[in-house]
Amino acid sequence: MTHVVTESCIKCKFMDCVDVCPVDCFKEGPNMLVIDPDECIDCAVCIPECPVDAIYAEEDLPEDQKQFIAINADLTKVWPTITDAKEPAADANDWKEVKGKLKYLER
Repeated sequence: MTHVVTESCIKCKFMDCVDVCPVDCFKEGPNMLVIDPDECIDCAVCIPECPVDAIYAEEDLPEDQKQFIAINADLTKVWPTITDAKEPAADANDWKEVKGKLKYLER
């Protein structure tokens, strides 16, 4: 099993998770992070670090977020690895509580 970044990350891109990942499995896109399922060692240290609760163990994914298993797997093939945290999106706090953000995902 692996961990999965869900839609809560879209347009927020807080990077507390990047700093704690021991294997550098996060990939950075224009407005979201994803986890490389081939690199993730299932350690779970990233889960409590995410201020928007966007990271889940695959087996704990809410039903309405299951499509993010494939999204993470697909986008890790094209997005670069990120090893050092950056500032979140300038308007991240405005997007923290917004639901239904998949339509805003920039690939």
